[in-house]
Amino acid sequence: MELFGGLMVMLWMIGFFLTLIWFVLPFVIFGIKGRVEEILHRIDSVESRLSSIERHIAISSKPDPDGRESSHA
Repeated sequence: MELFGGLMVMLWMIGFFLTLIWFVLPFVIFGIKGRVEEILHRIDSVESRLSSIERHIAISSKPDPDGRESSHA
C-alpha cells in the first residue's frame, strides 16, 4: 500500500507542476511578444538608417564627369 501512496504523491506533484506551468505560460508568451515587437521596431529603425547611409555613400562616390571618382570622405 505504501507504493501506491508514494505514486499518488508523485502524480500529485507532477500535476501541480503542470498546472502551475499552464497558468504562468500565457503571461510569459505575452511578455515575450511585447519584447519581440520592440526589437522589430528597432530593427526597422536601424535598417532605415543603414539605407540612408548607403544612399549617402552612393551619392558621394559617384564618378566625376571626367571619369574619376570624387574624394569626398
